[in-house]
Formats: sequence, structure tokens, C-alpha cells
Amino acid sequence: MATSAQTSARVAKKSRAVDVAGRYFYFFMSLLIAAVVIYGFSHTVNQNLLHAAPPRPWLLWVHASLFCAWVAFFILQSALVRTRNVRIHRTTGWFGVGLAVAMTVVGFATAIVMRRFDMRFETPDAAGPPAFLIIPFFDITCFAVFFWLALNWRKKPEMHRRLMLIATCVLTAAAWGRMPNQTFAFVWFYSGVDALILLGVSRDLLVMKKVHRVYWYALPVLVVAQVFVMRTLLSQAPWWTRIANAILR
Repeated sequence: MATSAQTSARVAKKSRAVDVAGRYFYFFMSLLIAAVVIYGFSHTVNQNLLHAAPPRPWLLWVHASLFCAWVAFFILQSALVRTRNVRIHRTTGWFGVGLAVAMTVVGFATAIVMRRFDMRFETPDAAGPPAFLIIPFFDITCFAVFFWLALNWRKKPEMHRRLMLIATCVLTAAAWGRMPNQTFAFVWFYSGVDALILLGVSRDLLVMKKVHRVYWYALPVLVVAQVFVMRTLLSQAPWWTRIANAILR
């Protein structure tokens, strides 16, 4: 009798965990992503933006505002779905389209402007090589690709929500790169992005007993691309250095 009761309790507890993961996962992830962004940037925002000397270009303020707005937008959209306000979710989604376009354009422009700024005002060690331009370019490109895939499949909720999650996760790369552990922040920060996406994989395994095909395709491609980008940066590949210098000129 006792064994049967214990088994029933475990089954009920597991069932509740599956139910919570199925219903609240994306809203929880939106809050977790916000926490990662706040914590990561809290280590640099004061000296690099709020009280920077010399003052940073105004475009950086626009960039920061847009990307903060995206995190808030992702939380809102996740909350609307959780509360079954799907019609409002779809309507506000078009605001997200405009926001994503602005983020993409401003993101590329800010990457170039700030690379020029750092190379002018910072020491060579602090500014880093021109090849570092590949990191923000890659991150913004990944966001744009996954967002537009999510928009394309907006009528297929299971694909749409996972692609939106991945698009938002890739934006946390800059926050992971500002974590206190400098070895992690400089070389391994993309593993933080991948860890967030793997939470989505874990959710699928728990709730669906299988991994959705979005993760099967997106995550391996993303990891391979991350390795390529980091190898290009760390080796300061001549082909990319020439391209970066041409862009910065």
C-alpha cells in the first residue's frame, strides 16, 4: 500500500511538472532572458554608457533602447499567449516586425560606429582588433534570420514560438560576453546562448517526449556557425580582417 501510494505521488508530481513546463515555459524563459541581460550589462553599462568618458555616440543609446524594448516585447507576447489573449498577441506582433527591422538596421550601424569609436579613443588592447566586428554582425544576422523565419511560420504556433525563442536567445550573446568571468566572457560566451536554447530542448523532451524539428535543424547549424565565427576572430583571419578594415573605412 505504501509503495503504491509513493508511486502515485511521484506520478502526480511528475504530471504537475510536465503541466507547468507545458504551460509556463515560454513566459519563464522571457523572464530568464531579461535576468541574463540585466545581470550581464550591469557590469558595464555604467562606465560604458551612463557615465562614459568620453561620452558614447547617440546611436548607442538608440541601440540600447531598441534592444531593451525587444526584451520587454518578448515578455509581453509570452504573457499574452499564456493568458490566452491570442488576438492581441497577433496585433502587437506587427509592432514587433517594425521593432525587429529597426533593431537590424541600427544594430549593424551601431556595430560599425562603436568599432570606429573604440579604435579612436581606446587603447589597442581595450579596443580589440578590427576583426571583432564579426561578432555583432553575426549576432544581428542570426537574430534577423530566426525572426523572419518565425514571421514566415507565424500560422504554425509550434514552429513560430521556438523560432522566436531562438531569435531572442541569440541576442543574449552580448550579455554573456559581459559576465564577470573574463575567460568565459571572451571565448565561451556563446555557450550561454546555447544553454538557453537547450532549455527549450529539455522542455520538449519533458512535455512531448521528443525534440521538435526546429531545434534539430537550428541548434547544430547555430553551434557550427558560432565555432566558425570564434575561430575567425581568434585567428584574426586575413580574409575577414581585410573585409572589416574595408567596412570601417
